[in-house]
Amino acid sequence: MTNNTFILQSSPHFKDKDSVPKIMYAVIASLAPVVAASLYFFRFKALALLLSCIAACLVTEALFLWLRKKPLHSLRDGSAVITGILLAMTLPPSLSLELAIIGAVVATAIGKQVFGGLGYNIFNPALVGRAFLQTAFPVAMTTWIPPATLKIQTATFATPLGNLRFQDAIAEGTLTPLKDLFIGNVGGCLGETSAFVLILGGLFLLSRRVIDWRIPLGILLSLTAFTGAFWLANPEKYASPLFHILAGGLLIGAFFMATDMVTSPITPLGTWIYALGIGIVIGLIRLFGGFAEGVMYSILFMNAFVPLLNRYTRPRILGERSKG
Repeated sequence: MTNNTFILQSSPHFKDKDSVPKIMYAVIASLAPVVAASLYFFRFKALALLLSCIAACLVTEALFLWLRKKPLHSLRDGSAVITGILLAMTLPPSLSLELAIIGAVVATAIGKQVFGGLGYNIFNPALVGRAFLQTAFPVAMTTWIPPATLKIQTATFATPLGNLRFQDAIAEGTLTPLKDLFIGNVGGCLGETSAFVLILGGLFLLSRRVIDWRIPLGILLSLTAFTGAFWLANPEKYASPLFHILAGGLLIGAFFMATDMVTSPITPLGTWIYALGIGIVIGLIRLFGGFAEGVMYSILFMNAFVPLLNRYTRPRILGERSKG
């Protein structure tokens, strides 16, 4: 009789070829076209904001790791760099570097490290930083400049959603053409203007199975259904669903922020509820809220429900009895 040795250990029991650094650097690679487009449209302002946010996130991460007596090698996993890139891509190009650095510090310190670091944060860190800036410095966060490609000399510039929401663009016939929204020749945050590069980056993540396809699909479906109903009822007052998809931060939010593995549900049903909820809240804010954009608030709002979704949509374990 052979003497077999059985090793007992806690889950997980499956070893995957992916690792945290591998996933993070795949996300960074997917953001390369978005960063390139921001540099093309907004030139030096985009570069300065990008470098400032990345540097501030890395320094803040290192400081908190040192204070918590944690090894600094986690800086190499790429998560702090992603937070810096995503935060920069959600900022207006006119924002001062001082405010961008403040947002990066808040994103890393409050949005991530106070919860225990990567894997423990409840909310998307980059959006936490942006939400703080939006609340503390609303004028600076809503001051826009035209892209360099338009060659317009003006101090302020309306974004497509701002033009739609506050200037009655449909009635006046000044709605931003869909072609400009797709290419990116419009005003807005650094990384949200070109739908084309955002779709490229999102498709790359989907092809690598880095993100859950249910999240962007659910967001697009619910936003399309919600805004489409009002558009069909009154197209002279409400913009088409395609306009809402291409304009603003919908695509960068759907592909790069709502899909954050830490702050999104882990169950299929929970993921659908999460994604559909984000799309509906975006539609509510854009059509009836006081803000032109609603992507940031909708993702943070649904992030808060993720623990509940994970708990109450958990599949029943084999052999588990129902509580009824």
